[in-house]
Amino acid sequence: MAIVLYHHPWSRAAAVVWMLEEVGCDYALRFVDIDAGDQKSPEFLDLNPMGKIPVLVDGHTVVTEGAAIGLYLADRYAYGRLAPAVDDPARGPYLRWSLFAPSVVEPGTMAKRTSWQVPDRAAGWGTYDAMITTLERAVGQGPWLLGETFTMADVIFGSMLRYLVGTKMLEARPSFAAYIERLNARPALQRADARNAAVARERGLTPS
Repeated sequence: MAIVLYHHPWSRAAAVVWMLEEVGCDYALRFVDIDAGDQKSPEFLDLNPMGKIPVLVDGHTVVTEGAAIGLYLADRYAYGRLAPAVDDPARGPYLRWSLFAPSVVEPGTMAKRTSWQVPDRAAGWGTYDAMITTLERAVGQGPWLLGETFTMADVIFGSMLRYLVGTKMLEARPSFAAYIERLNARPALQRADARNAAVARERGLTPS
């Protein structure tokens, strides 16, 4: 049975297409019309009460949250290739950077953009400046987050950095631009971009 990804090409589900292409397993896309509110339907809420995509269904297993989906796919279908083994010292940094994106980069960027007034000590993401410094150190040595080894952490972390720089929510610092250029050269990402673009064309989606 093929994996099913509940998907819209202009959502976080677009990054999961890249994850699936990197893993190399069969999958099917199920379009969710988020403009029409399909993600709030009773059928969808049975899968994810949050009413959000992405949602990945693999047989009887349902996984939500982009980072969790990436970690699941890498452990189940690319263990030892895209996911370091549990007894590999690289497993720690792998998990660190995989979770840094949704738990630090996303809220830290949103806090800066919307002028959230949260004391630094109370905010799990710390300060914006510390986040930027950490991002630069993470991608500056390269070529990947774990050195010479590309992992699912690069997909999780890289897809968010790519989006934020592409939408100008983060400035395109030289280290960011170089890392994104390396990501863009990956055939799996190119296939994912093409598939997301094809869905947008088929559904007649236009930028809002």
